[in-house]
Amino acid sequence: MAPGNALTPQLTAPCLAHAVRRYGFELPARAESVGRARTLAGDRLARWGISESTRETVILIVSELFTNAIVHAAGDHVICEIKEGMGYLRVSVEDQGYGPTGPRMHRASEDEGGRGLFLVDSMAQGWGVHDTAGYGPGRVVWAELPHGVESPC
Repeated sequence: MAPGNALTPQLTAPCLAHAVRRYGFELPARAESVGRARTLAGDRLARWGISESTRETVILIVSELFTNAIVHAAGDHVICEIKEGMGYLRVSVEDQGYGPTGPRMHRASEDEGGRGLFLVDSMAQGWGVHDTAGYGPGRVVWAELPHGVESPC
């Protein structure tokens, strides 16, 4: 029997366009970690071949979410994960604790600080918050955006 008939399917190379790539890092919950988080995210996205404009958007989202985790949550570290696949990028930032109300967007009439989630909301296709999955008091804030890569398969 020749390869590729009904009894022996032909082997094909997997389509890497459908692969999901993930990158994560953990940094101390200190103000100077925000710059390092931006650098790590930008470098990884450049390696993945993500466009410069999308990288800049993701770097700003990472900066805002990381800053919020440091300023508004208890804990000694913050975890960030970037996931890319099927034409989208998802940024997740996990802290170790939270206040009674959780993340919220501030209105323009409020003080100058606290507009990070407003920026995230305006740049991302969607964003949300969920508690950590039963292993601590922290929260995960995520944002998702398309990156416009067409699937070649």
